[in-house]
Amino acid sequence: MITSIPDLMLGAILPGDSTTVLREYPVGKPGPGEVLLRVKASTICGSDIRCIYHEHLGKGPEGYQGVIAGHESAGQVVAVGPGCRSFREGDRAIVYHISGCGLCNDCRRGYMISCTDPLYRRAYGWQRDGGMAAYMIAEEKDLVRLPDELSYADGAQVACGFGTVYEGLEKIGICGNDAVLITGLGPVGLAAAALCKALGARKIIGIDAIKERLDIARNLKLCDEVLVAGPDNEKEVRSLTNGMGVERAVECSANPAARNTAIRAVRKWGKMVMLGEGGPMSLNPSPDMIHDQKTLYGSWVTSTWKMMELAERLVEWKLHPAELISHRFDLNRVSDAFKLMASGKCGKVAVCFDEELQS
Repeated sequence: MITSIPDLMLGAILPGDSTTVLREYPVGKPGPGEVLLRVKASTICGSDIRCIYHEHLGKGPEGYQGVIAGHESAGQVVAVGPGCRSFREGDRAIVYHISGCGLCNDCRRGYMISCTDPLYRRAYGWQRDGGMAAYMIAEEKDLVRLPDELSYADGAQVACGFGTVYEGLEKIGICGNDAVLITGLGPVGLAAAALCKALGARKIIGIDAIKERLDIARNLKLCDEVLVAGPDNEKEVRSLTNGMGVERAVECSANPAARNTAIRAVRKWGKMVMLGEGGPMSLNPSPDMIHDQKTLYGSWVTSTWKMMELAERLVEWKLHPAELISHRFDLNRVSDAFKLMASGKCGKVAVCFDEELQS
């Protein structure tokens, strides 16, 4: 049931010194082509921690502009502006977290993450207000319909976490022939394991340095084997694959040593995709790639049409991204939520409202 809309709300901003600040804001009114969402769940992304929470790394139009944080959001439409063609009051929606110009080549392909217009490309939670508040304004073109079978907490992860992984896995291809190595079992790596399992991978091996993440992978039975990060990981992976190495690797950690392990643990003719951002990589092209005929992909976020496809498939697979949420907080405890996520000793962390806070 849609309740009356207040005039004011609290929203969280990130000063860049590993703190959060709650401020009062007016609840926006949707303009042409916009909707007002009652936010139900907004999850925290690793990029929020790395690029905004600890320090503001982005500069210029790509930098954080002091707006309400949160770019992984799902909610219910409570008001629509003039000209909206599809979404109506009461509809459930996922927000694609970058609003592009809609007219450049990348936007027309659905990849608004790569919008080339410096004026109109604005990311939610970075250059325009995001979901760490009770309400948010979103453009209708940025919305993907959330199936009834999925919760809002499921939907909040579709755009960035699960969507990013799904895009990368589509590039390398996953099937029942494949042993898969996942380096980094944070929320992105755990999503990779869940999706690889749904896609039928025959063996999933995960590596991480943090005990809590290894425990989550074990307890949710997402990986067949979990290894503590260390110098012998390549040998350990090969011993688990009859000395051959894995057919596919998914690098989610952005750690230089983990990246080296991933590319070197891939067998001849294998493929690897890099999802974790930041940090360097030391690559010796001939022995690491050329002689073994390996293929290395870079993959950045996903597209709106892939999000639509993923939402449909999650229902078919009966896969719920919310199972990766280890902690839920109300907005008044947003500081605790970001602090926990920054520690890495958790799964996915969500700021929730209404029914999602009680789940």
